[in-house]
Amino acid sequence: MSIAKPSSPSVSARMSRQARRDTAPEVAVRKLLHASGYRYRLNERVPAMSRRTIDIAFTRVKVAVFLDGCFWHGCPEHATQPKVNAGWWRQKLDRNMARDLETTEHLHAAGWTVLRFWEHESAAKVALQVAQAVDRARSNRAERRE
Repeated sequence: MSIAKPSSPSVSARMSRQARRDTAPEVAVRKLLHASGYRYRLNERVPAMSRRTIDIAFTRVKVAVFLDGCFWHGCPEHATQPKVNAGWWRQKLDRNMARDLETTEHLHAAGWTVLRFWEHESAAKVALQVAQAVDRARSNRAERRE
């Protein structure tokens, strides 16, 4: 599959400056989790998948949290389709979504709980769901040890 290039050097430069980590939604969720006593790893590499990272990882209990940007990951509510160089963008965004699915399936097969949220979701609600999943995983882990 031949992939065209971004429509201009300015588009390419803007894309390269796009935050890949420490986005406002990530930081908001992390602050809430940390304030509640949860400790985690940031941008942890996905086991056996090069160049892929988990935004917030609870490695001992295998809980992976991803906070996906609406544009880059195809939010059904907020995703937009650029009109300039539309074919290139469609391929790029489709590849992003396919990579997300592949990563999720890979982690599930390795025994991880995978939680994916959109950047527009409430940080408080996301943090609560993450905390509940981590607590469940910790409880299950403790039961297996007994």
